[in-house]
Amino acid sequence: MLSVAGFTLFFFATSLVLALSGRLPPWLAAHLAFAAGVVPLILAAMIHFVPVLTRSGDPAAVIRRLPFLAQAVGLLVLPALLGMLPHSLLALIATVDAVLAAILLRWVWLRAHRSLGTPHPGWRWYAGALVCLMLAMLAVIGLVLAPESTRPLRLAHLHLNTLGLVGLAALGTLPVLLPTALGQPDPEAARWLQRMRWPMFAGVALVAGGTMLSPLGGLGRIFAASGAAALMIVCILLAAQWLRRFGMPLLAGDGVALPLFAALFGFVCSLLLGVAHGFGLMPGQATLLLWLPAFLLPLVSGALSQLLPVWRWPGPALPCRRQMRATLAWLGQIRAVLWLTAGALFAAEEVLTGSLLLLVGLASWVLNLAKALRIPRSTQ
Repeated sequence: MLSVAGFTLFFFATSLVLALSGRLPPWLAAHLAFAAGVVPLILAAMIHFVPVLTRSGDPAAVIRRLPFLAQAVGLLVLPALLGMLPHSLLALIATVDAVLAAILLRWVWLRAHRSLGTPHPGWRWYAGALVCLMLAMLAVIGLVLAPESTRPLRLAHLHLNTLGLVGLAALGTLPVLLPTALGQPDPEAARWLQRMRWPMFAGVALVAGGTMLSPLGGLGRIFAASGAAALMIVCILLAAQWLRRFGMPLLAGDGVALPLFAALFGFVCSLLLGVAHGFGLMPGQATLLLWLPAFLLPLVSGALSQLLPVWRWPGPALPCRRQMRATLAWLGQIRAVLWLTAGALFAAEEVLTGSLLLLVGLASWVLNLAKALRIPRSTQ
């Protein structure tokens, strides 16, 4: 898991530098970050959390290798898009990713149905995220085989990945991860996940389906806007639950919790911009540029700040694990503000200033990571 996270951060940082330096168009850099970074990291996080949610044992070696396989396959996406490899290879890459998702989905399903007692409802969110990944890969195969359907399939692929895979995985994890980061379990988390599952699934389906239909008329835009509204309500209800239970001072005082809270806010803002784009009020690129620093960066940095110490030293809690977590979380609140501000600047087309803030925040976290990895194991 630690190796997957390391490679993810490398590809993530590389894609950002290539995009901000102008060496790659943003959409190509996003494909590199997503295929070789985000997807393997999400699969690794699922493999970590599912045994906890189902109260089952450690995953088999073949399951633990799935993120590495996804990462290796994802590295072929950029050369295929650039024409360095046959464009038809994208269909094979998508097929492999869909098969990996199907294998992991079957594993999740079996773990849930062999759970010791009733499994935590978070597993269903992971299952939904994997279904979205499979559908997104089917859209890629359709793009290769039926290029005349480019726009509808491309839009479906985009939203099934950003809102389906990432959105469902994130919203299925945050109700458990943030309270864990604060050291205060939330007894309402399981009930929230149970109640909000279908509104979230329906919202993703409406956005993906509505954007596919949007070229045909206003009905598709109404569907998509309704789905986005459902997703925003789900996020707002989760934020309200956190504020009611923990309070803003406690959330703001932790360098892991505040980035996770900021990611939820950034997700809502990206949905608002997406609706504005659907009705012709904003360019589409602004939505993606906001989504990256305002949602994805605080989400990934906050989650890894909590998870990397556990992945490095699994088993009983050790002092070195707490030290590593504190090192990774240092200045997390400032990074969250920097990235939210960068997202707002990108949306306002102030790309240069936004890029500077984004890179300052990213450099801060990378320096923390370098210090954290030098912490030796301690037993007392």
